[in-house]
Amino acid sequence: MDELLDILRELHPEVDFETNEHLIDDRILDSFDIVSLISEINEEFDVAIPAEEIVPENFNSAKALMALIERLSDE
Repeated sequence: MDELLDILRELHPEVDFETNEHLIDDRILDSFDIVSLISEINEEFDVAIPAEEIVPENFNSAKALMALIERLSDE
């Protein structure tokens, strides 16, 4: 989780990613951030996020994003 939080903080150091659960809904993360995140996650965790998983529910919080990474790692 720390690696993911580091990636998120690089994008927006002013955001508390540990508690915020509305990153997409509150427009904290935009489409460019999502593309950057997907690339960084691929590099850091060796996980490819398929297009069908790029939905707000998976990117609204660090916890949701970590759950997605873990689920995709297990497949």
